[in-house]
Amino acid sequence: MVSKLTQDPHRVRDGEREKVLEVAIGRQVRAFRRQQEITVAELAGITGLSIGMLSKIENGNTSPSLTTLQTLANALSVPLTSFFRQFEESRQAVHTRSGEGVEIDREGTRANHQYKLLGHIGSNASGVIVEPYLITLNEQSDVFPTFQHGGIETIYMLEGEVEYRHGDDVHSLKSGDTLFFDADAPHGPEKLVKLPARYLSIISYPQNT
Repeated sequence: MVSKLTQDPHRVRDGEREKVLEVAIGRQVRAFRRQQEITVAELAGITGLSIGMLSKIENGNTSPSLTTLQTLANALSVPLTSFFRQFEESRQAVHTRSGEGVEIDREGTRANHQYKLLGHIGSNASGVIVEPYLITLNEQSDVFPTFQHGGIETIYMLEGEVEYRHGDDVHSLKSGDTLFFDADAPHGPEKLVKLPARYLSIISYPQNT
């Protein structure tokens, strides 16, 4: 026997969407409560809701009525719509197929350093910008140990071998190695040991920089 949920896939998706909304509302309620340093018991006393009900709301285990949400909004002194912000924020994904990506010239790039930007999302809820690059070095590539920029950088070697400088230290990076560092210090491949060399460079920094 085929269940009704199996017969109607739209009902499954609607149910999943409702669950996401419940979780988003619960997180916002908890966040506002904690910002104001109010305990669940204190909020229960203010609103007349039970501690059990508040726990279910904050954990996304129940769908509160608009009346309940308005009561919570009044108690926490926030607009009713603020409970839905996290749900309404757009969530983006960038799919870059093999061989695609955007080749760019980054500030400080030297000769024959191929930078391919694999994806980019601008303003987002996390407050952090992440830029993933695929970098390719060949026999004609220059070396430069003095590249600097803000943020945090992670390098993952795919093939080849380079001696990579970060500040006063030099790290031998081979296939499978990872280097994670503060990108504000001078850094870059100081010696190209085995070519071609390819590595992923993932740079992250706050949106407001």
